[in-house]
Parts: sequence; C-alpha cells; structure tokens
Amino acid sequence: MRAVTVAGAGGPEVLVVGEAPDPAPGPDRVLVRTEAIGVGGVDAVLRRGVLGLDFPPDLPLGSEVAGTVTAVGADVDPAWTGRRVWAFTGTGGGYAEWAAVHPDDLTELPEGLSAIDAVTLGSSATVAHFALAHARFAPGERVLVRGASGSIGIAAVEIAAARGASAVAVTTSSPERGTRLRAHGATHLLDRAGGGDGPEAFDVVLDVVGGPDLPAFLDRLAPNGRLVLAGAVAGWPPPDFGAALLRGFQRSRSFATFSLLTVPVPERNRVRARLLAAAAKGELSPVVHTTLPLAEAAEAHRLMDAGEVFGRIVLLP
Repeated sequence: MRAVTVAGAGGPEVLVVGEAPDPAPGPDRVLVRTEAIGVGGVDAVLRRGVLGLDFPPDLPLGSEVAGTVTAVGADVDPAWTGRRVWAFTGTGGGYAEWAAVHPDDLTELPEGLSAIDAVTLGSSATVAHFALAHARFAPGERVLVRGASGSIGIAAVEIAAARGASAVAVTTSSPERGTRLRAHGATHLLDRAGGGDGPEAFDVVLDVVGGPDLPAFLDRLAPNGRLVLAGAVAGWPPPDFGAALLRGFQRSRSFATFSLLTVPVPERNRVRARLLAAAAKGELSPVVHTTLPLAEAAEAHRLMDAGEVFGRIVLLP
C-alpha cells in the first residue's frame, strides 16, 4: 500500500511517500480501507518537533481516518465487516491506504455523512465538546476561542453558541475569516493579540494555540474564569506563564490542559456518534479547507505551516 512517513523533525519536505506492507488485522483488530484522512494540527506540531519530542526513523503520522471495514480479526464481531466507519489510529499511521484498528476505536458513520465530513469533525468536534465540559462551561457565560479558524475552534464556536453562550469571541488573522466565523456563531472578533470589540473579560477561554502569548489571555479571565489549553500549535507556553494567574490571585482564576485521551473510551465514542449524527442532520458544520491526494501530504503541511487553512485539510488515498 502507499503510505506517508516522516523521516525526522523538520519542514513539510520531511514527509516521505512510499510503499509499505499491507496491514493484516490481528485477532483483535479490523482492517479499514481508508477513503479520507484528516490532517490535524497535532500532525504539523509533531512533524515540526516544536514540542521537543525525538522522532524515531519513519515516524507515522495521522490519527483519524474514515472508510469501510473490509476484514476483521478472529476475536472481533464479524458484523463490523462492510460498515462505513470513522477510526482512531492511535499513535499514527493514518496517512495510508489501509489502517488496522481496534474496534473500540471505531464509530459507525450515520447515513448521509461522507468520509470527508467524518474526518473533519470526528476528532475536532469531540475535542471541542469535552474541552468545553472540562472548562465547566455553562449557558450565559462569555467564551473566547483562541485559534478559532481551525477545525477544533470552529466546532467550539458552534457548540458554545448553540448551548447558550452570552458571547462567543474569537481570535482571527483577517476580517474575511472573521466574517466566516460569524456565520458559525461568533459574536465578537479579536485579533491574534486579543485586541478588538470583545468583552474585557471571559468566563471561559478555550485555547488551541498555546505558545508565548498565552499569559496575555490568562489576564483576560473574569473572576472564577477558566482557561483550558486543548492544543499547542504555537508550542508550549513560557515556563513562567503561571505568574499571570498569581498576579490576580484574588480573582480565583484557573488553568487546565485537556487531552481527549483522558476521556473514557465508551463516553468518547458515545459523544462522537452523537456529534456525527448532528452533522448528518445539518446541525454541525464540517468545514473543509481543501482535499488533496495522499501523495500531496507535504503540500497539506505547507498550507498548515503558512497559516492558510480555515477548517480542515483532508487527504484522499
């Protein structure tokens, strides 16, 4: 099969398209013929090496695919065969024509939802849902989504607006993107530094950016406000970022990280199925920036690095 690996940390050019052995489903695995592959911000972050992680040779990338189950292992319910599914590929390996996946990491696709739309929302909307829950978001609160032009951010805007946020502010790099985000439920537009027409303080900040500017957004928290870091596409915050909280000690503000891996698998799958069903009904928007052939994975990452992506890029095997 054709597959993409990463020879080492670096620019998009380190993505290598080549041949790999066709996977076979082990006793507790299913084999998915991929029809769409999600390109996530975490893929670009890992490839760049900005989080200080060491790469083994031929590191696989890609954590979510959608397609059809073509074979199952001896210990797997044969009823999975022939089903259209979204699949989590674990530590990577999704940039390929086939994926061997544990059945616990499958979500059956609802009728009418394409594989492309599934990988646009399967991980992103689920992260947005649970990150807002981790922040204890409640109707009537003011929410700021930092990094709202990505697939997690767009989903967070839609979910917060639908669940009764009194204000949904977003950081964005251009008026054009701001107009598009308003169509998804944003009420206030801020620039990347936090300037603009939004409220002075927020009850919840959902941050998928991180990086050196994070302390400035901790300072935008209202009393009892909560900032949840659900991504770090700009790298880790500075080592002393907690000083921003200590300066406002009497305001009882808090910071937390969030990873979807901490959510129990059955709960994760239940919510994902509900969100995908909502998308099939038109209640949640899969925003696809573009689709590219698998062989153009490096171009997908170039667009990610250039900050040109609104929504999600999807690779097609």
